[in-house]
Amino acid sequence: MRRLTCLDGLRGLLALYVLLSHTVPFAAAADWVVRPFTHGGAAVDVFFILSGLVIVQSLSSYGYCARPFLIARVARIFPVFLVVFVFALAVQPLQTGFGRMPWLGQDSPARFIWSGGWPHGWLLSILAHLTMTHGLFPDGMLPNAWVEFLGAAWSLSTEWQFYLLVVLCGRMELPRLARLLLALSIVGTAWQALGPEVWQFSRAFLPNKAQYFALGVASAILLRREPGALVCYAGVLASTLLLCGVQGGADKLLPPLGWTLCLAAQLRPGWALRGTARVLSSRSAVWLGAVSYCVYLVNEPVQKLLGVGLALAVQGDGALFTALWLPGAVGLPLLAAWGLHVWIEAPVLRWGRAVARAASAVRTSSTAGSAPRAALSPRSVLVATRRDARPQAAAQRTDPGSP
Repeated sequence: MRRLTCLDGLRGLLALYVLLSHTVPFAAAADWVVRPFTHGGAAVDVFFILSGLVIVQSLSSYGYCARPFLIARVARIFPVFLVVFVFALAVQPLQTGFGRMPWLGQDSPARFIWSGGWPHGWLLSILAHLTMTHGLFPDGMLPNAWVEFLGAAWSLSTEWQFYLLVVLCGRMELPRLARLLLALSIVGTAWQALGPEVWQFSRAFLPNKAQYFALGVASAILLRREPGALVCYAGVLASTLLLCGVQGGADKLLPPLGWTLCLAAQLRPGWALRGTARVLSSRSAVWLGAVSYCVYLVNEPVQKLLGVGLALAVQGDGALFTALWLPGAVGLPLLAAWGLHVWIEAPVLRWGRAVARAASAVRTSSTAGSAPRAALSPRSVLVATRRDARPQAAAQRTDPGSP
Protein backbone atom coordinates (compact mmCIF):
# COMPACT_ATOMS: atom_id res chain seq x y z
CA MET A 1 0.00 0.00 0.00
CA ARG A 2 1.50 3.32 -1.04
CA ARG A 3 2.06 5.96 1.59
CA LEU A 4 -0.67 8.55 1.98
CA THR A 5 1.48 11.44 3.15
CA CYS A 6 -1.34 13.91 3.67
CA LEU A 7 -3.18 11.40 5.83
CA ASP A 8 0.01 10.71 7.82
CA GLY A 9 0.16 14.43 8.51
CA LEU A 10 -3.53 14.50 9.36
CA ARG A 11 -2.93 11.83 11.98
CA GLY A 12 -0.18 13.94 13.49
CA LEU A 13 -2.30 17.09 13.65
CA LEU A 14 -5.18 15.14 15.19
CA ALA A 15 -2.90 13.78 17.91
CA LEU A 16 -1.58 17.27 18.56
CA TYR A 17 -5.13 18.57 18.89
CA VAL A 18 -6.02 15.80 21.36
CA LEU A 19 -2.91 16.75 23.35
CA LEU A 20 -3.96 20.42 23.36
CA SER A 21 -7.54 19.51 24.28
CA HIS A 22 -6.11 17.85 27.40
CA THR A 23 -3.87 20.85 28.09
CA VAL A 24 -5.67 24.16 27.51
CA PRO A 25 -8.75 23.46 29.71
CA PHE A 26 -6.49 23.40 32.79
CA ALA A 27 -5.06 26.86 32.13
CA ALA A 28 -6.34 29.95 33.92
CA ALA A 29 -7.72 31.42 30.71
CA ALA A 30 -10.89 33.00 29.41
CA ASP A 31 -13.68 30.76 28.22
CA TRP A 32 -13.30 31.89 24.60
CA VAL A 33 -9.68 30.65 24.70
CA VAL A 34 -10.57 27.26 26.17
CA ARG A 35 -13.69 26.52 24.13
CA PRO A 36 -11.96 25.72 20.79
CA PHE A 37 -9.94 23.03 22.57
CA THR A 38 -12.83 21.04 23.98
CA HIS A 39 -13.56 18.80 21.00
CA GLY A 40 -11.01 16.03 21.41
CA GLY A 41 -13.73 13.46 20.78
CA ALA A 42 -14.20 14.84 17.27
CA ALA A 43 -10.51 14.23 16.55
CA VAL A 44 -10.92 10.60 17.67
CA ASP A 45 -13.89 10.26 15.31
CA VAL A 46 -11.59 11.23 12.42
CA PHE A 47 -9.11 8.64 13.67
CA PHE A 48 -11.87 6.05 13.28
CA ILE A 49 -12.48 7.13 9.69
CA LEU A 50 -8.77 6.83 8.98
CA SER A 51 -8.73 3.39 10.58
CA GLY A 52 -11.63 2.24 8.41
CA LEU A 53 -9.54 3.10 5.35
CA VAL A 54 -6.26 1.63 6.55
CA ILE A 55 -7.55 -1.60 8.06
CA VAL A 56 -9.36 -2.83 4.96
CA GLN A 57 -6.23 -2.00 2.93
CA SER A 58 -4.05 -3.86 5.44
CA LEU A 59 -6.29 -6.93 5.48
CA SER A 60 -6.22 -6.98 1.69
CA SER A 61 -2.41 -6.78 1.68
CA TYR A 62 -2.31 -9.97 3.79
CA GLY A 63 -4.60 -11.79 1.37
CA TYR A 64 -7.51 -11.59 3.83
CA CYS A 65 -5.70 -14.05 6.13
CA ALA A 66 -6.69 -13.43 9.74
CA ARG A 67 -3.49 -14.66 11.40
CA PRO A 68 -0.89 -12.37 9.81
CA PHE A 69 -3.28 -9.44 9.93
CA LEU A 70 -3.93 -9.88 13.67
CA ILE A 71 -0.21 -10.43 14.36
CA ALA A 72 0.54 -7.09 12.73
CA ARG A 73 -2.27 -5.40 14.68
CA VAL A 74 -1.08 -6.82 18.01
CA ALA A 75 2.46 -5.61 17.30
CA ARG A 76 1.05 -2.20 16.36
CA ILE A 77 -1.20 -1.70 19.37
CA PHE A 78 -0.17 -3.68 22.44
CA PRO A 79 3.54 -2.97 23.20
CA VAL A 80 3.14 0.79 23.64
CA PHE A 81 -0.25 0.32 25.28
CA LEU A 82 1.09 -2.09 27.91
CA VAL A 83 3.96 0.22 28.86
CA VAL A 84 1.71 3.26 29.14
CA PHE A 85 -1.01 1.28 30.93
CA VAL A 86 1.42 0.21 33.66
CA PHE A 87 2.43 3.86 34.06
CA ALA A 88 -1.24 4.88 34.23
CA LEU A 89 -1.87 2.28 36.95
CA ALA A 90 0.94 3.80 38.99
CA VAL A 91 -0.51 7.31 38.58
CA GLN A 92 -4.14 6.28 39.19
CA PRO A 93 -4.09 6.49 43.05
CA LEU A 94 -3.19 10.21 42.87
CA GLN A 95 -6.15 12.43 43.66
CA THR A 96 -6.91 14.95 40.95
CA GLY A 97 -6.20 17.96 43.15
CA PHE A 98 -8.94 20.12 41.61
CA GLY A 99 -9.46 21.71 45.03
CA ARG A 100 -6.05 23.34 44.62
CA MET A 101 -7.11 24.81 41.24
CA PRO A 102 -9.74 27.42 42.19
CA TRP A 103 -9.74 28.86 38.65
CA LEU A 104 -11.47 25.68 37.40
CA GLY A 105 -15.23 26.01 37.80
CA GLN A 106 -17.49 23.08 38.57
CA ASP A 107 -18.49 22.84 34.92
CA SER A 108 -14.93 23.13 33.57
CA PRO A 109 -14.14 20.50 30.91
CA ALA A 110 -10.85 19.88 32.73
CA ARG A 111 -12.73 18.07 35.50
CA PHE A 112 -13.78 15.35 33.04
CA ILE A 113 -10.27 14.54 31.76
CA TRP A 114 -8.52 13.05 34.79
CA SER A 115 -9.77 10.35 37.13
CA GLY A 116 -8.34 9.90 40.60
CA GLY A 117 -8.38 7.24 43.28
CA TRP A 118 -8.61 3.49 42.97
CA PRO A 119 -11.95 2.53 41.37
CA HIS A 120 -14.43 -0.05 42.59
CA GLY A 121 -14.27 -3.28 40.61
CA TRP A 122 -10.70 -2.51 39.61
CA LEU A 123 -9.66 -6.11 38.88
CA LEU A 124 -12.36 -6.66 36.26
CA SER A 125 -11.63 -3.24 34.80
CA ILE A 126 -7.92 -4.05 34.44
CA LEU A 127 -8.71 -7.39 32.80
CA ALA A 128 -11.11 -5.66 30.44
CA HIS A 129 -8.41 -3.16 29.43
CA LEU A 130 -5.80 -5.88 28.90
CA THR A 131 -8.18 -7.77 26.62
CA MET A 132 -9.47 -4.57 24.92
CA THR A 133 -13.05 -5.47 25.89
CA HIS A 134 -13.75 -2.46 28.13
CA GLY A 135 -15.96 -0.92 25.44
CA LEU A 136 -18.31 -3.92 25.51
CA PHE A 137 -19.58 -3.42 29.06
CA PRO A 138 -22.84 -1.49 29.54
CA ASP A 139 -22.96 1.14 32.26
CA GLY A 140 -25.12 -1.03 34.47
CA MET A 141 -22.55 -3.82 34.51
CA LEU A 142 -19.22 -1.98 34.90
CA PRO A 143 -19.77 1.78 35.20
CA ASN A 144 -17.08 4.02 33.68
CA ALA A 145 -14.85 1.05 32.81
CA TRP A 146 -14.23 2.56 29.38
CA VAL A 147 -12.33 5.55 30.80
CA GLU A 148 -10.84 4.21 34.02
CA PHE A 149 -7.05 4.10 34.43
CA LEU A 150 -6.20 5.29 30.90
CA GLY A 151 -8.98 7.38 29.42
CA ALA A 152 -7.61 7.54 25.88
CA ALA A 153 -7.59 3.73 25.64
CA TRP A 154 -11.35 3.62 25.16
CA SER A 155 -10.88 4.00 21.42
CA LEU A 156 -8.58 0.96 21.30
CA SER A 157 -11.48 -1.24 22.38
CA THR A 158 -13.59 0.23 19.56
CA GLU A 159 -10.75 -0.42 17.15
CA TRP A 160 -10.46 -4.07 18.15
CA GLN A 161 -14.18 -4.59 17.75
CA PHE A 162 -13.79 -3.26 14.20
CA TYR A 163 -10.75 -5.47 13.52
CA LEU A 164 -12.65 -8.59 14.53
CA LEU A 165 -15.63 -7.57 12.43
CA VAL A 166 -13.57 -7.14 9.25
CA VAL A 167 -11.83 -10.46 9.90
CA LEU A 168 -15.19 -12.20 10.26
CA CYS A 169 -16.43 -10.51 7.09
CA GLY A 170 -13.37 -11.77 5.24
CA ARG A 171 -13.57 -11.03 1.53
CA MET A 172 -16.89 -9.23 1.73
CA GLU A 173 -17.12 -6.54 -0.94
CA LEU A 174 -16.30 -3.13 0.48
CA PRO A 175 -19.64 -1.49 -0.43
CA ARG A 176 -21.42 -4.27 1.46
CA LEU A 177 -19.08 -3.83 4.44
CA ALA A 178 -19.82 -0.09 4.46
CA ARG A 179 -23.55 -0.79 4.41
CA LEU A 180 -23.17 -3.30 7.25
CA LEU A 181 -21.38 -0.68 9.36
CA LEU A 182 -24.07 1.88 8.62
CA ALA A 183 -26.70 -0.67 9.67
CA LEU A 184 -24.82 -1.22 12.94
CA SER A 185 -24.80 2.53 13.48
CA ILE A 186 -28.56 2.70 12.94
CA VAL A 187 -29.05 -0.07 15.51
CA GLY A 188 -26.75 1.73 17.95
CA THR A 189 -28.60 5.01 17.48
CA ALA A 190 -31.97 3.31 18.03
CA TRP A 191 -30.68 1.59 21.17
CA GLN A 192 -29.42 4.91 22.56
CA ALA A 193 -32.88 6.38 22.09
CA LEU A 194 -35.01 3.45 23.20
CA GLY A 195 -32.88 1.14 25.35
CA PRO A 196 -33.07 1.15 29.17
CA GLU A 197 -30.53 3.44 30.81
CA VAL A 198 -28.87 0.64 32.77
CA TRP A 199 -28.08 -1.17 29.49
CA GLN A 200 -26.74 1.82 27.61
CA PHE A 201 -23.23 1.49 26.19
CA SER A 202 -20.46 4.06 26.11
CA ARG A 203 -19.05 5.64 22.97
CA ALA A 204 -16.41 2.87 22.98
CA PHE A 205 -19.07 0.42 21.73
CA LEU A 206 -18.62 -0.13 17.99
CA PRO A 207 -22.28 0.44 16.92
CA ASN A 208 -22.07 3.92 18.48
CA LYS A 209 -19.17 4.83 16.16
CA ALA A 210 -19.69 2.50 13.20
CA GLN A 211 -20.65 5.24 10.74
CA TYR A 212 -17.12 6.67 10.91
CA PHE A 213 -15.56 3.32 10.03
CA ALA A 214 -18.08 3.04 7.17
CA LEU A 215 -16.83 6.34 5.75
CA GLY A 216 -13.25 5.04 5.97
CA VAL A 217 -14.23 1.90 4.07
CA ALA A 218 -15.88 4.07 1.40
CA SER A 219 -12.62 6.06 1.22
CA ALA A 220 -10.75 2.84 0.44
CA ILE A 221 -13.16 2.23 -2.45
CA LEU A 222 -12.35 5.72 -3.69
CA LEU A 223 -8.61 5.12 -3.43
CA ARG A 224 -8.92 1.89 -5.39
CA ARG A 225 -10.82 3.77 -8.12
CA GLU A 226 -13.44 1.04 -8.32
CA PRO A 227 -16.43 1.57 -10.63
CA GLY A 228 -19.03 3.79 -8.98
CA ALA A 229 -16.61 4.71 -6.19
CA LEU A 230 -17.56 8.40 -6.12
CA VAL A 231 -21.28 7.64 -5.98
CA CYS A 232 -20.67 5.10 -3.20
CA TYR A 233 -18.60 7.58 -1.21
CA ALA A 234 -21.22 10.31 -1.62
CA GLY A 235 -23.96 7.96 -0.38
CA VAL A 236 -21.96 6.82 2.65
CA LEU A 237 -20.99 10.42 3.43
CA ALA A 238 -24.63 11.54 3.32
CA SER A 239 -25.68 8.63 5.57
CA THR A 240 -22.83 9.37 7.97
CA LEU A 241 -23.77 13.04 8.20
CA LEU A 242 -27.38 12.11 8.89
CA LEU A 243 -26.44 9.65 11.64
CA CYS A 244 -23.98 12.10 13.18
CA GLY A 245 -26.64 14.80 13.23
CA VAL A 246 -29.14 12.49 14.91
CA GLN A 247 -26.60 11.33 17.49
CA GLY A 248 -25.05 14.64 18.46
CA GLY A 249 -26.32 17.60 16.50
CA ALA A 250 -24.58 19.92 14.06
CA ASP A 251 -21.23 19.79 15.90
CA LYS A 252 -20.85 16.14 14.92
CA LEU A 253 -20.89 17.00 11.22
CA LEU A 254 -17.37 18.45 11.29
CA PRO A 255 -15.35 15.15 11.43
CA PRO A 256 -16.79 13.61 8.20
CA LEU A 257 -16.66 16.94 6.38
CA GLY A 258 -13.12 17.69 7.54
CA TRP A 259 -12.04 14.19 6.56
CA THR A 260 -13.51 14.62 3.09
CA LEU A 261 -11.50 17.82 2.64
CA CYS A 262 -8.25 16.11 3.69
CA LEU A 263 -8.96 13.09 1.48
CA ALA A 264 -9.51 15.43 -1.45
CA ALA A 265 -6.18 17.11 -0.67
CA GLN A 266 -4.53 13.68 -0.83
CA LEU A 267 -6.22 12.60 -4.05
CA ARG A 268 -6.60 15.90 -5.93
CA PRO A 269 -4.12 18.46 -4.56
CA GLY A 270 -5.04 21.10 -7.13
CA TRP A 271 -4.75 24.82 -6.65
CA ALA A 272 -7.77 25.01 -4.35
CA LEU A 273 -6.37 22.41 -1.93
CA ARG A 274 -2.66 23.01 -2.45
CA GLY A 275 -2.30 24.86 0.85
CA THR A 276 -4.08 22.11 2.78
CA ALA A 277 -1.90 19.46 1.11
CA ARG A 278 1.27 21.37 1.97
CA VAL A 279 0.33 21.66 5.63
CA LEU A 280 -0.64 17.99 5.91
CA SER A 281 2.48 16.75 4.09
CA SER A 282 4.91 19.06 5.93
CA ARG A 283 7.80 17.46 7.77
CA SER A 284 6.47 18.58 11.16
CA ALA A 285 3.02 17.11 10.53
CA VAL A 286 4.43 13.83 9.19
CA TRP A 287 6.80 13.55 12.18
CA LEU A 288 3.86 14.08 14.51
CA GLY A 289 2.05 11.39 12.54
CA ALA A 290 4.90 8.99 13.22
CA VAL A 291 4.64 9.48 17.00
CA SER A 292 0.89 10.12 17.06
CA TYR A 293 -0.14 6.83 18.67
CA CYS A 294 2.37 7.33 21.48
CA VAL A 295 1.29 10.96 21.95
CA TYR A 296 -2.34 9.91 22.05
CA LEU A 297 -1.79 7.33 24.80
CA VAL A 298 0.88 8.84 27.02
CA ASN A 299 -0.29 12.43 27.33
CA GLU A 300 -2.96 11.88 29.99
CA PRO A 301 -0.90 10.14 32.73
CA VAL A 302 2.10 12.41 32.11
CA GLN A 303 -0.08 15.50 32.35
CA LYS A 304 -1.86 14.26 35.47
CA LEU A 305 1.43 13.66 37.26
CA LEU A 306 2.68 17.10 36.22
CA GLY A 307 -0.58 18.91 36.99
CA VAL A 308 -1.05 17.45 40.47
CA GLY A 309 2.54 18.37 41.34
CA LEU A 310 2.25 21.92 39.98
CA ALA A 311 -1.07 22.53 41.75
CA LEU A 312 0.55 21.54 45.02
CA ALA A 313 3.56 23.78 44.38
CA VAL A 314 1.85 27.00 43.25
CA GLN A 315 -0.72 27.05 46.07
CA GLY A 316 -3.64 28.42 44.08
CA ASP A 317 -1.71 30.86 41.87
CA GLY A 318 -3.45 30.37 38.53
CA ALA A 319 -1.11 32.59 36.53
CA LEU A 320 2.01 30.80 37.77
CA PHE A 321 0.39 27.40 37.21
CA THR A 322 -0.51 28.36 33.63
CA ALA A 323 2.98 29.68 32.86
CA LEU A 324 4.55 26.41 34.01
CA TRP A 325 1.76 24.12 32.84
CA LEU A 326 1.42 25.02 29.16
CA PRO A 327 5.03 24.30 28.05
CA GLY A 328 5.39 21.31 30.35
CA ALA A 329 2.04 19.71 29.48
CA VAL A 330 2.91 19.87 25.78
CA GLY A 331 6.66 19.27 25.83
CA LEU A 332 6.84 16.37 28.29
CA PRO A 333 4.25 14.16 26.52
CA LEU A 334 5.95 14.83 23.16
CA LEU A 335 9.32 13.87 24.65
CA ALA A 336 7.86 10.72 26.23
CA ALA A 337 6.12 9.83 22.95
CA TRP A 338 9.36 10.22 21.00
CA GLY A 339 11.13 7.86 23.41
CA LEU A 340 8.32 5.30 23.21
CA HIS A 341 8.37 5.47 19.43
CA VAL A 342 12.13 5.07 19.06
CA TRP A 343 12.70 2.42 21.70
CA ILE A 344 9.49 0.39 21.65
CA GLU A 345 7.03 1.17 18.87
CA ALA A 346 9.28 1.25 15.79
CA PRO A 347 11.44 -1.84 16.63
CA VAL A 348 8.49 -4.00 17.65
CA LEU A 349 6.52 -2.83 14.62
CA ARG A 350 9.31 -3.94 12.28
CA TRP A 351 9.47 -7.29 14.04
CA GLY A 352 5.69 -7.70 13.90
CA ARG A 353 5.61 -6.96 10.19
CA ALA A 354 8.31 -9.55 9.58
CA VAL A 355 6.44 -12.20 11.57
CA ALA A 356 3.18 -11.31 9.82
CA ARG A 357 4.81 -11.60 6.39
CA ALA A 358 6.32 -14.93 7.37
CA ALA A 359 2.91 -16.17 8.55
CA SER A 360 1.41 -14.97 5.28
CA ALA A 361 4.13 -16.84 3.38
CA VAL A 362 3.25 -20.00 5.32
CA ARG A 363 -0.35 -19.65 4.22
CA THR A 364 0.69 -19.10 0.60
CA SER A 365 3.06 -22.06 0.66
CA SER A 366 0.45 -24.30 2.23
CA THR A 367 -2.09 -23.29 -0.40
CA ALA A 368 0.45 -24.04 -3.13
CA GLY A 369 1.21 -27.42 -1.59
CA SER A 370 4.86 -26.74 -0.67
CA ALA A 371 6.48 -27.26 2.70
CA PRO A 372 5.50 -24.32 4.95
CA ARG A 373 7.82 -24.67 7.96
CA ALA A 374 10.83 -22.91 6.52
CA ALA A 375 8.81 -19.72 6.08
CA LEU A 376 8.53 -19.23 9.84
CA SER A 377 12.05 -20.30 10.77
CA PRO A 378 13.90 -17.97 13.18
CA ARG A 379 16.41 -17.15 10.44
CA SER A 380 13.69 -16.15 7.96
CA VAL A 381 12.05 -13.85 10.52
CA LEU A 382 15.42 -12.29 11.44
CA VAL A 383 16.31 -11.69 7.79
CA ALA A 384 12.88 -10.19 7.12
CA THR A 385 13.22 -7.93 10.15
CA ARG A 386 16.60 -6.67 9.00
CA ARG A 387 15.29 -6.15 5.48
CA ASP A 388 12.46 -4.05 6.90
CA ALA A 389 14.83 -1.81 8.87
CA ARG A 390 14.95 1.76 7.60
CA PRO A 391 17.33 4.66 8.12
CA GLN A 392 16.36 6.83 11.04
CA ALA A 393 14.48 9.39 8.92
CA ALA A 394 12.34 6.72 7.29
CA ALA A 395 11.82 4.91 10.58
CA GLN A 396 9.75 7.86 11.72
CA ARG A 397 7.02 6.75 9.29
CA THR A 398 4.91 4.26 11.18
CA ASP A 399 2.18 1.90 10.09
CA PRO A 400 -0.91 4.00 9.35
CA GLY A 401 -3.04 2.11 11.82
CA SER A 402 -5.18 3.25 14.69
CA PRO A 403 -4.50 6.43 16.68
